[in-house]
Amino acid sequence: MSRRPYRVFAAVLAAVAVALAGCTGGGSNGHFRFSSATKLGTVIPAAHREPAGAFSGAALSGGGSIDVSRFHGKVVVVNFWAAWCPPCQSETPQLTAAYSELHPKGVDFVGIDTKDDRGNAQAFIQSNDISYPILFDEEGRTALQLGNLPTANLPFTVLIDQSGKVAGVYVVRMSDRDLETAIDTLLAGH
Repeated sequence: MSRRPYRVFAAVLAAVAVALAGCTGGGSNGHFRFSSATKLGTVIPAAHREPAGAFSGAALSGGGSIDVSRFHGKVVVVNFWAAWCPPCQSETPQLTAAYSELHPKGVDFVGIDTKDDRGNAQAFIQSNDISYPILFDEEGRTALQLGNLPTANLPFTVLIDQSGKVAGVYVVRMSDRDLETAIDTLLAGH
């Protein structure tokens, strides 16, 4: 049997490893680049935070567009979800309740509907009475723009501090307590 298929396979694996290595680690471009998840309930220490990459896109409900720069000076909860995702379905009511409680305190929320059908997403928003803005991003571009975030699993949540820096990336469904603890830390200026 020829060794050629093995050599080709080894070359492909090496190329993939090099490409992936270039996509992790610190923000060599001056912006946040995902390298690992933040422990639930904690935030990245202020001295180690890097600016979130800029993102904008079409609003899923209400028309218009959403631009993350409009939230500068506030804590922002960016939640990536899809209507077909069971953990997203169970997380949505607590995020909606948290938005109602935290928005008056200067905390904004942005939902990013990704890998989804527009019609299903709109029906999900209506049936769950989601009142914070939702950006429709079927292709998953926002996660790359924000900081090369992993999009393999949903939901995941990113916290952006008042100065526009990434303060946490949580790659699992968050509990009320974990979200509140992390946001309280940011509102206290830490």
